[in-house]
Amino acid sequence: MLDLRLIREHPDAVREAMRKLNAQAPIDDILKLDEERRELLQQVEGLRHRRNTVSTEIGQMKEQTQREPLIAEMRGVNAEIGDLEERLREVEARLEHAMYNVPNLPHASVPVGEDESQNIVLRQEGEPKTAETLGFVPQPHWDLGPSLGLIDFERGVKLSGSRFYVLFGVGARLERALIDWMLDLHVNQHGYTEVYPPFVVKEECMWGAGQLPKFIDNIYHDAEDDLWLVGTAEIPLTNLHRDEILEVDELPKEYVAYTPCFRREKFSAGRDVRGLKRGHQFDKVEMYKFTTPETSYDELENLLDNAEDVCRALKIPHRVVQMVTGDLGFVAAKKYDVEMWAPGSGEWLEVSSCSNCEAFQARRANLRYRPSSEAKPEFLHTLNGSGLALPRTVIAILENYQQADGSVIVPEVLRPRMGGLEVIRPGGQA
Repeated sequence: MLDLRLIREHPDAVREAMRKLNAQAPIDDILKLDEERRELLQQVEGLRHRRNTVSTEIGQMKEQTQREPLIAEMRGVNAEIGDLEERLREVEARLEHAMYNVPNLPHASVPVGEDESQNIVLRQEGEPKTAETLGFVPQPHWDLGPSLGLIDFERGVKLSGSRFYVLFGVGARLERALIDWMLDLHVNQHGYTEVYPPFVVKEECMWGAGQLPKFIDNIYHDAEDDLWLVGTAEIPLTNLHRDEILEVDELPKEYVAYTPCFRREKFSAGRDVRGLKRGHQFDKVEMYKFTTPETSYDELENLLDNAEDVCRALKIPHRVVQMVTGDLGFVAAKKYDVEMWAPGSGEWLEVSSCSNCEAFQARRANLRYRPSSEAKPEFLHTLNGSGLALPRTVIAILENYQQADGSVIVPEVLRPRMGGLEVIRPGGQA
């Protein structure tokens, strides 16, 4: 959520930012509601002052005949205050709802662009494999996985419908090994604290993380208990310190968590329907940081490097892409994507998005810190990044490590967690 004072004092700058984001935001409505709210507050406060003054006067009067006209007047004042307070509550609710529909402002360093086609590749590590460099035509994972007995798409559909699948044998173990290894990497080498959060949250957590109201159609919701399935561990992690005031010497707080993620994918109808790329349920390891405003952009670069470390350790070609304003999303002020190369699918796959949300989520979730013992609390900055997302990492492993005979070499860093398995052959065996 933006600072209301920013919209009030710099409306043209906010409108220009919305234009760069290609976002429709109710800025004019917010300004009108804010003005109406302040006028109502002024009227209420004026009437309360009148009531307090007259109440004092009544208490000092000795004659009942003097009191009665003022008492009658105060009855009318009380009724008017009640009516105004009801109007004020209604206006404040409408104003809050309008504010929740305004996306974050882009950082000054974010390039202006219309959409994802104008995103900027900042760097690339590793040379993408092709049929020429491999010496054979690489298979896509939707053929390779079933032939090795790792992935069963038909049974996934039988169990749960479209965009679900089942992992068998070594395929299931590979997924589990990746999660375990990535958590250990971020804890032992990058210094994060591991968290195991609930996979369902209360509605206020969805508002705090910026998921509501924008993404309501993409979220699975249990209406009876009013619990919401998480689409990312970012949601519970954002709310870990909701309504708390942290001390500056506690910062940065760095968390890493594994969760399954549940998304209805309403916004991707017809896209990426083959294979594992876009499902309704997937696993992800998520990194999260609570920082001071002064350090948040240094921490963003550090977060990005931590995500890249996973790609480097797996020895899979990857690249870093900077999002332009038109592809920035709703909560991020600045965002990078990390993409792995998939030679069988012939495309770069996003395996991580690393974002600095500045104080946007902090205002929603009331996340604050005290800069010094005497200082007033200020809003934190929050950052998040996948470290990494599965199953796209699984796709990249299968397609990059495949051999001409249809087998797949197990990446060296995963072998200790795969029981020493070095090569996956048909049937999911060594």
